[in-house]
Amino acid sequence: MQETLTGLPGLFFSAFISSTIAPGGSEAVLAYMVSQRHFDVQELVIIAAIGNTLGAMTTWGLGMLTAKKFSVPALLPEKKQNALNIIKRRGIWVLFFSWLPIIGDALCFAGGWLKLPILPAFLVILLGKLGRYAVIAWIFV
Repeated sequence: MQETLTGLPGLFFSAFISSTIAPGGSEAVLAYMVSQRHFDVQELVIIAAIGNTLGAMTTWGLGMLTAKKFSVPALLPEKKQNALNIIKRRGIWVLFFSWLPIIGDALCFAGGWLKLPILPAFLVILLGKLGRYAVIAWIFV
């Protein structure tokens, strides 16, 4: 049972949950698994990045669904709308920073709310998350 929780499916699940609205610690799981040297490091990084990206896209989808039901002015005061305007101006590349703690989930949600194109959003989010997990793996090798 413990192998299932700490194996590749456990890493994927931890990474997925960590990138949704629920808090998680996928970085710690990855660091532990890399330091144990039971798995290929590249495989660990890819699995964590895919799980985390799919979690981010779930948050992106929630943003898109929210946009269908509520308009921006109905939910956000004017000062908060300025932040969305910055995301509108910068576009898809803001999602590269979706790996950042606290604001990363909000960026993905805003990306969906603003209806940024899904495939480019997925690729930019994946790129950022791959970079973050690669750095973590490199530190713990």
